[in-house]
Amino acid sequence: MKKAGVIGGGAWGTALAQVCARAGLETTLWAREPDVVASVNTSHENTSFLAGVELEPMIRATGDLADLAASDVVLAVTPAQHLRATLTAFAPHVRDGLRILLCAKGVEQGSLKLMTEVLAETIPQAAPAVLSGPSFAGEVARGLPTAVTLACPDPGCAVELAELIATPTFRPYFATDMIGAEAGGAVKNVLAIACGIVEGRGLGRSAHAALITRGFSELTRLAVALGGEAETVAGLCGLGDLVLTCSSPQSRNMSVGLALGRGQTLDEALAGKLSVAEGVASAPAVRELARKLGVDVPICVATAAILAGEVGVDDAIRGLLSRPLREE
Repeated sequence: MKKAGVIGGGAWGTALAQVCARAGLETTLWAREPDVVASVNTSHENTSFLAGVELEPMIRATGDLADLAASDVVLAVTPAQHLRATLTAFAPHVRDGLRILLCAKGVEQGSLKLMTEVLAETIPQAAPAVLSGPSFAGEVARGLPTAVTLACPDPGCAVELAELIATPTFRPYFATDMIGAEAGGAVKNVLAIACGIVEGRGLGRSAHAALITRGFSELTRLAVALGGEAETVAGLCGLGDLVLTCSSPQSRNMSVGLALGRGQTLDEALAGKLSVAEGVASAPAVRELARKLGVDVPICVATAAILAGEVGVDDAIRGLLSRPLREE
């Protein structure tokens, strides 16, 4: 395999295009924004979403999904709530068995489906895989050391894909549990907003650590209820991603929580941001999915309620702290 296509010209899509190019693949990056296409092709930089990072010369940008038809592997990096529409548009150009590596993290609103389910409905002839783990786009794009989970139900395919995109500084660990990998990535975004609220409210490191730990329990319960494995989310795509996203204002989701914790409204917290904080859109879907499955996720429920304006930050915190005492 020599050609990679990347769908999504945001920061993460651009960073993964860098990974593919560094792995020796001829890489085509599809972007919805004409200015991104022009910037990548003329100045080898995504000035809108990843300014200051020089891109590999093997990366070519396009605004036409048909240009990805000859790819040996396609990385789908469109935000979760827009993935269905983008894959539907790409479907006419997809041959049977094309390997599509899903890199968006979220639960689709309305359908309450994971990204593999969205792919199965829009491009059933594709061979699915999931990429997830602790990875800030800017660090990956600059070539800083990163390790992620690459999940595919076919172990041989997982190994082949991992070897295909691995570089000296980008290390995929392969797995077969796509559901666990997806659930970890989706729920951690919601929990990162909650951690940002704790930080913004000045509640201290003890509260921060407790929230990460109890949040990880929620993440694990939901992943297992969906059919994933607890062992999967104890790895990079669950615990690893949770620790990173809940511990740095670089996280788009944590930064939203920080603003909310400091008293800003959600509109104020999102104002001026080009990049998507996936947890904002996923929170109501995660809440509804957990309710449907009968899974107790009080932190995710409280976060969704804050984002929806159903409860204030202080009341939500009091509600969590006043829950009945129980075994850990």
